[in-house]
Amino acid sequence: MTGLPMAFPLEGLPARVRIHEVGPRDGLQNEQATVPMEVKAEFIRRLAAAGLDTIEATSFVHPKWVPQLADAEELYPRLAGQVPDGVRLPVLVPNARGLERASALGAREVAVFASVTESFAKANLNRTVDEALEMFAPVVARARQEGMAVRGYLSMCFGDPWEGPVPVAQVVRVCRELAAMGCAELSLGDTIGVATPGHVHALLAALEEAGLSERRGGPRLAVHFHDTYGQALANTLAALRQGVTTVDASAGGLGGCPYAKSATGNLATEDLVWMLDGLGIETGVDLGRLVSTSLWMAERLGRPSPSRTVRALAGTEATASGTADAQQAPRTTRAPRTQHAQDSQDSPDLKEQ
Repeated sequence: MTGLPMAFPLEGLPARVRIHEVGPRDGLQNEQATVPMEVKAEFIRRLAAAGLDTIEATSFVHPKWVPQLADAEELYPRLAGQVPDGVRLPVLVPNARGLERASALGAREVAVFASVTESFAKANLNRTVDEALEMFAPVVARARQEGMAVRGYLSMCFGDPWEGPVPVAQVVRVCRELAAMGCAELSLGDTIGVATPGHVHALLAALEEAGLSERRGGPRLAVHFHDTYGQALANTLAALRQGVTTVDASAGGLGGCPYAKSATGNLATEDLVWMLDGLGIETGVDLGRLVSTSLWMAERLGRPSPSRTVRALAGTEATASGTADAQQAPRTTRAPRTQHAQDSQDSPDLKEQ
């Protein structure tokens, strides 16, 4: 749709937003189907070709716990030469062993994952909040010694399915711990999608007051919203008004949370780009190419994309080449679901956000 959306900038918003694309890792790890490695590599290549410059590629968790990402050692080297120079390919590492595996393959950016609540820490990591932080401290230290950039994910920042409301001070405490370890960026996760704009404002204001924002010399803050109650875009706009310039999103709205059953999909990257384009905010993303990529992946998964923007533009943006490629690419196969890890050495940071 040439010329749409029309751009009408609002005062107080950033000129540019960096989209942290999580579809290949956060989206696909929650699939019941096992996606062939070749499809994953092509998915990442297409996302990069659409202009996304930060694409979370995979997770180095034990294959027993996340069989959907068991091909990390095969996939990551495959990406060399397939994406343009300058495209960042961070990976998730659950523990020291995961970091070793990622480092051996040349990863330069890693992420660790923490829960803000005790219930989710137990369900997802089989640890208390503090025990998980203790596990991550040497991982972050070693990554920094090797010159890696480290991101810290925080889940259940706005509500927990077992504990209900989560106090803002509780989130600030865990953020402070991760920042003290050396995490240069913190991603605030609305795991079950219960946040509202006022809540987003309150949390970001509290972090600012605590010195935990880039404007105050602290870590860079990112937001990671789920659209369970249709609030993801409204919450994103509230975060932008508070100075956030990094937003997590998943192409086609892929992803959910296997250990928080009320969580629906991530904010769709296409829906985010449509809003940002309409606000005159630069992202570097070609929306048409991105929509074609999500349509291609939807065929691989055998179901339509939940993204409203993908559905609206499907007839106008899908390319003949994308459809042809989709017909030739390998299909997915079903894999059994897994329960959370019990072994501390191999326990995953499964879906964190």
